[in-house]
Amino acid sequence: MPQKSKNFGVTNHNPVDVHVGKQIKQARILSGMTQTDLADALNVTFQQVQKYERGANRVSASRLWDLSQILKVEIGFFFDNMNDQTKNASPRLHREDTHQLPEDLSFLSKDPIERRESLELLRHYYLIKSPTLRKKMARFIKSASKDMGKDIDEMSQENA
Repeated sequence: MPQKSKNFGVTNHNPVDVHVGKQIKQARILSGMTQTDLADALNVTFQQVQKYERGANRVSASRLWDLSQILKVEIGFFFDNMNDQTKNASPRLHREDTHQLPEDLSFLSKDPIERRESLELLRHYYLIKSPTLRKKMARFIKSASKDMGKDIDEMSQENA
């Protein structure tokens, strides 16, 4: 009787693949590239880049190397800031199916820095050549956010 192979629960949207995809997207946006630009550099379709960024398709080691060269990041960047929950969700870490993958993967997208708006703001901020002007912009944003917080507190008190 043939021996049955173990099912490690490997599926698309593995939390580690999702994390790597988010890092790809972050590096792409910070570099000012579109999905089409990156796809052309990789010689793949932009749909393939979309799948990489969603974690729907795994990125091979050679493709990861190409991405690091195109996006001008160290290869380890794609694994930076990976939380313990993501690290521990890799199905190959689990023996005898004693641990299931979390059904709710929303924890992977809670960081506001991963939003496109945040990444574009950061990219444009660092395109400002003058350090003095950059500092003034940072102070302005801090000041505006503090004032907004006061306005929200005041509105909350009025509605109470």
